[in-house]
Amino acid sequence: MHASKANTHSTVSLSQVKAYILADDGIFPNNERLPLLVYHGVLGTPALDLVARARELFHQNHWGESWINGIYDFHHYHSTAHEVLAIAAGEAKVQFGGKRGVIATVEAGDAVVIPAGVAHKNLGSGYDFTVVGAYPKGQHYDMCYGQEGERPAADQNIASVPLPQADPFGGPTGPLMHHWTA
Repeated sequence: MHASKANTHSTVSLSQVKAYILADDGIFPNNERLPLLVYHGVLGTPALDLVARARELFHQNHWGESWINGIYDFHHYHSTAHEVLAIAAGEAKVQFGGKRGVIATVEAGDAVVIPAGVAHKNLGSGYDFTVVGAYPKGQHYDMCYGQEGERPAADQNIASVPLPQADPFGGPTGPLMHHWTA
């Protein structure tokens, strides 16, 4: 599964994606309108260069400001941007939505699209855990930690974050567009 310049998306089926609506828990606003999306195996096998594959798909599908790192080991969220995390190597257990949120195990080839407001935290990962992240073009992230004083400004920011132009993997008809505009 190698993307060429003419192929602006990978083949992603709705069955590869799990959607979770995460409600406000009193500390983290989360997002009751847009579900967290966990994509299994969307990048292909770890034998591929998953960093290059993720960056190519992000670029072609209008997701920018890509970076390579991991996931912070503390709860945090972004009120001014949606975020995609593509797992390029290793695996991790990640919690979404705060202390009472869902826990997902993600591994190389998987990805997660996190709507603005949804808290996330790495609960444990191997030494080789590598993530390629990005944001929809034109969106710039902030860092919020669930501290007093962040809201109601963070809530207002979240409500005004526009939808992306395309699913970061499936393009304008990908699963994100189905789940976020349905």
